[in-house]
Amino acid sequence: MDREQVIGIIASTGTAVSLLPQLIKIIKEKKAEGTSPVMLIVLFTGLGFWITYGVLKNDWIIISANTISFLLNLAMGILAIKYRPKQGTPIEK
Repeated sequence: MDREQVIGIIASTGTAVSLLPQLIKIIKEKKAEGTSPVMLIVLFTGLGFWITYGVLKNDWIIISANTISFLLNLAMGILAIKYRPKQGTPIEK
């Protein structure tokens, strides 16, 4: 493994798990009122293109990191829907 691959693995790992703290917070608090659906849609689109790019380049670092990111964001999107405030329910602070 060369230096470029090591740097790529470190960078992609950091990026892939960057939303993990937010996901853990949503799971613990069972609240996701601050999650933007538009942000998630844009992020899913970008990650889909990154995965496609990785496949075209045959780059397993890009493919795996962005697949992990996609799955973590998918989990956050599902939890954001599950834990969104009900209509007419005041949001707790």
